[in-house]
Amino acid sequence: MKQSGGRGKAPPAPPRRRRLPRHVRHALLWSLLVIVVISGYGGVIASRTAVGQALLAQSFDQFVAATAAFGLVVTDIEVEGRETTDAATVVAALTAARGTPILSVSPTRAKEQLEKLPWVRSATIERRLPGTLFVRLIERRPLAVWQHGGLQQLIDREGAVIPVEDLSRFARLPIVVGDDAAANAGMLIDTLANEPELAARVTAAVRVGGRRWNLRIDDVIDVLLPEENAEAAWSRLAQLERASTLLKRDVQTVDLRLPDRLVLRVNAAPVRETTPARKAHSSGKPA
Repeated sequence: MKQSGGRGKAPPAPPRRRRLPRHVRHALLWSLLVIVVISGYGGVIASRTAVGQALLAQSFDQFVAATAAFGLVVTDIEVEGRETTDAATVVAALTAARGTPILSVSPTRAKEQLEKLPWVRSATIERRLPGTLFVRLIERRPLAVWQHGGLQQLIDREGAVIPVEDLSRFARLPIVVGDDAAANAGMLIDTLANEPELAARVTAAVRVGGRRWNLRIDDVIDVLLPEENAEAAWSRLAQLERASTLLKRDVQTVDLRLPDRLVLRVNAAPVRETTPARKAHSSGKPA
C-alpha cells in the first residue's frame, strides 16, 4: 500500500491477532503428528493386501493427476554425457515425453532401463521440479576387439562386452586373443600407451598361458613380452626402433623375455639360382 502525502491523521493500528494458548498449539501439533503417523502406518498395512495395494495405487494416480493440473509435468529433458547412445533411445528408456506428469517418472526404474542399453555403463536421473528431468550418463568406451572361442566381441576397459553386432567401424582397434584376454586388456593397453608411436603399429595381442602377451606388429612381426617388467621391455624395444629402425628390417620374431638380452629371428634369405659355367674345350672351338 502506498502512503498519501501530508501530515494527516495517522491510520489506526491494525488489531493484534490473538495467539492460541501454548497448550492448545501443542495439542494441535501432536494431533497432526499422530494423524500423519497413523496414515503412514495405515498405508503400510494396506499395502500388504491386494485390495489395499489397489487403493494405494489409485490414490497415488489421483495425486499425480492433481499435481499435473498444477503444472508439474515434464517440459524439458537434459542429458549429460551422451556421445554414442541415440537421443531417442534415451527418451524411450525414460518412458517420459513432454507433458508427462513428472512425479510419475520413477528415477529408479528409469536408471534400470538406461543401464540396459548397450553403451551405458551407469546412469543417474533427477527430477528437477517443476518440469525438468536431468539425466547423467557414463558411457562405455570401446577398448579392443576380443577374439575367443571363434567369436569376436567389442569390449571396454573393464573387459565387459559391449553388445554391438557390426564391428566394421572398430577395425582400427587392436584385437586381443585368449579366454582371459578381455580381463587383462586394460593393463596391456596402458603399457602400450607409454610408447604411442609403436603402439599404433600393434594389430593384435595374444594372451599366453594366462601370464604374458605376444604382440603382432604391422601384422608381420611377433614380439614376445616377458611375464614381469613388460613395461620396461616395451620401452626398450621402442628405443631400439627409434635408434635403428629394428622392426623395419627383415625380422620375424623379437623375443624380449630375457631381461639382459634381445633375441631376433630373421626371415631366411631366398636361395639364389646360379647359371652353371660352360666347360672350355682344349681345341678352343665351340662344341
